[in-house]
Amino acid sequence: MRVLAASDPGSSDRANEDWFYADEHLVAVLDGATARTDTGCLHGVSWYARRLGETSIELVRDPSTSLSNALAIAISRVADEHRSTCDLGHPGTPSAGVGLVRFQPGGLDYLVLGDVSLAVDQGGRLTVITDDRVSRTAAAERAEADRHPIGSPGKAAALLAMKHAELAARNVPGGYWIAEADPAVVQQALTGFIPVDAQTRVAVLSDGAARAVTLGLLDWPNTLDLLGAQGPTALIARVRQAERQDPSAIRWRRNKQSDDATAIYVDGFSPS
Repeated sequence: MRVLAASDPGSSDRANEDWFYADEHLVAVLDGATARTDTGCLHGVSWYARRLGETSIELVRDPSTSLSNALAIAISRVADEHRSTCDLGHPGTPSAGVGLVRFQPGGLDYLVLGDVSLAVDQGGRLTVITDDRVSRTAAAERAEADRHPIGSPGKAAALLAMKHAELAARNVPGGYWIAEADPAVVQQALTGFIPVDAQTRVAVLSDGAARAVTLGLLDWPNTLDLLGAQGPTALIARVRQAERQDPSAIRWRRNKQSDDATAIYVDGFSPS
């Protein structure tokens, strides 16, 4: 079994708000949500993503604990870690998208909550699990932000308005769901079981790495091909090259020139 992973911050002057873990049993990618407003938290998004990831991995090692229950307990434990110092009821309290995969003989269990993507190719039969609810919120504000080039005053103002609209839709019916302080959000996660065999290929990507697909650079089969042939670092490099070619986000509309990018690729499963 081959497990390859890489993560790259979107900016050299900011901490990576992605967090990942990968071995032959478990894969986790957490994508901390960009804070454009006050958060009411002393620790920040990177800390939250790391602590939620570390705590989740401890819990999902127990095969008798479902991924949903593990994440719910992890959310509660991390909330307890900073409840006394931080305002967990603040509208901007740190949050993170979560992708969890647990391998077992003959298959994998998965959980996706927020903007993390899971792609599974079973010998040419492709399954992509993407929680796109966040990208469907604040549609008018998102379109307004897309009108402006990165670095312009209009872009900054539009992004702030978009963030306020997103926060108003966070973890409410009709909006989108993401891990923050309330463990009940796990009820909205996308979960399931997918069989695997010797031909299966698996990728888990944060949305910064999934730009390879969302910007139209590659389709999902070609993304898996690149991951298998050259590894996650090459995929992230492909995204970074496109971002450098379009620094103002005119050709490829986006909120940040470069986003934190994490990619994990797994293949070489033993026959069940």
